[in-house]
Amino acid sequence: MAIYEKLEAKPAPLGTKGIIHWVKENLFPSVLSSILTIISIYILLTIIPPLLDWMIFDATWTGTKEEITKDGARWIFIFEKFNQFIYGFYPEEFYWRPNLVLFIFTAYILAFKYIDTVKVKAFIIISFPIIAYVLIAGGFGLEHVETEKWGGLLLTIIVASVGIIASFPIGIVFALGRQSNMPIIKTISVMYIEFIRGVPLITLLFMSSVILPLFFPEGMDFDKLLRALIGITLFQAAYIAEVIRGGLQAIPKGQYEAADAMGLSYWQSMGLIILPQALKISIPNIVGSFIALFKDTTLILIIGLFDILAMVTLTNSDTNWLGFETEGYVFVTIIYWAICFSMSKYAKSIEDRFNTNHK
Repeated sequence: MAIYEKLEAKPAPLGTKGIIHWVKENLFPSVLSSILTIISIYILLTIIPPLLDWMIFDATWTGTKEEITKDGARWIFIFEKFNQFIYGFYPEEFYWRPNLVLFIFTAYILAFKYIDTVKVKAFIIISFPIIAYVLIAGGFGLEHVETEKWGGLLLTIIVASVGIIASFPIGIVFALGRQSNMPIIKTISVMYIEFIRGVPLITLLFMSSVILPLFFPEGMDFDKLLRALIGITLFQAAYIAEVIRGGLQAIPKGQYEAADAMGLSYWQSMGLIILPQALKISIPNIVGSFIALFKDTTLILIIGLFDILAMVTLTNSDTNWLGFETEGYVFVTIIYWAICFSMSKYAKSIEDRFNTNHK
C-alpha cells in the first residue's frame, strides 16, 4: 500500500487529450481569443458557402456559350481558351517542346534537391537553360519559333526563371562588392544597388525596350524579350544583393577571423565558410524576393509581351466570349497562388534540410 500512496498523477500526453482540449487551448484560451475566433468563424461562414456555390456547385463546366443556364462560374471559357493561357501564340503542333522542357525542369528540381555533388548541381544549372532554349526557340534540326509567338504561362515562367537564375550570381557579386574594402568597387556596388532600388521595375522595362537600343550600333537590334530579360535581371540582382548582404552581416566576426587564422584567401574563405552560412540564413528572404519577381513579370505587358495575365485581357476582346474576364482572372489567381506556394514550400524544405540548429 505504501508504494501506491507515493505514486502521483501525471498529466496525459499531449497527443491523447482529444479534440476538445485542442479547441479550448488553441481557439478559446482567453476571452479576447474567443471573441476573435467567433468573428472569424462568422466571416468564413459568410464567405465560403457562396464562393463554393459560384466556383463549383452552380458552375458551368461543359457545353457551349449558348448553353449557360446557371449563375455560377462559366469555366467553359477557361477550357475554350486554355491553350492560349498556357502557350500564348506558340504553334500548336510544337506544344510538345515546352511540355518536354517542363518535364526536364521538374526532374532537375528533384535532382537538385537531393544531390549533394557540386559538379552535378553546376551541370544542372548550366545545362538546363541551354536545353530549354534549344527546345523552345528551335535549333539542331528543330524549327525556329519567333519570340513574338511566346506567351501565356510559358512566357511567365521563362521570364521569371531567367530573372531568378541570372540575378542570383550577379547579386552575390554586388553584395560582396558592397562589403569590399576597395573604395572603387564598393562605390560602384553602392551606386548600382541604390539606383536600381530607387527606380520602379516598369521604368527599367521601358528603358530596356526603348532607350537601350539607342546605344547599339546602327543596324544592330536585340530581341524584345531579351531586352526585357536584361532589365528584369538587373533589377532583381540589386534586391538579391541587399538580401545576401544582410546574411553576410549576420555572420559572427569570429567566422571571418577563423578563416584568416587558417590562412585561407579571400575567395576561399567566402566560398567555403562565409557565403554558405550567409546563404542559409538568407533563404527566406531570397525566396520572398523570387516570389515577388514572379508576380512582377506581369509588367512585361508594358513592352508588348503577353504573359498569362495579359492573355486574359486579350482573350476577353474576342467578340464571341465577351464578359468572361472574372473567370479568367480567378483562373490566373489560382495559377499564381499554386506556383508561389510551391516555391515557398520547396524553399522551406531546403531550409529544413540545411538547418543545423535542430535539438
